[in-house]
Amino acid sequence: MMQIRLMAALLGGTLAFSIPLLAQDRASAPKPPDRVTMATENAKELILLMDTDKNGKISKQEWMNFMSAEFDRLDTDHSGELDPHELLASRVTIRHVRSSDQGK
Repeated sequence: MMQIRLMAALLGGTLAFSIPLLAQDRASAPKPPDRVTMATENAKELILLMDTDKNGKISKQEWMNFMSAEFDRLDTDHSGELDPHELLASRVTIRHVRSSDQGK
């Protein structure tokens, strides 16, 4: 019986010291940026790339010019069409496609 109490006391003491240490490790670990922050940073980068008149906004013409240049960059065989090989070689990624967007 005394051995069980001693084991329980040792286990309790070990947990009492280790739980604050685990919490401290988690608190000191850098938190990954949230999705809103990442999206905001990505949008700012796109504006810097596309906004040729530097007014802080992207016009339809600036958008179309950027997309046309990007298409030409991806179309490595200059066929006027992008094939799966050219798309796979690019850094374009599709994270999620909503079923309502498929086939549009």
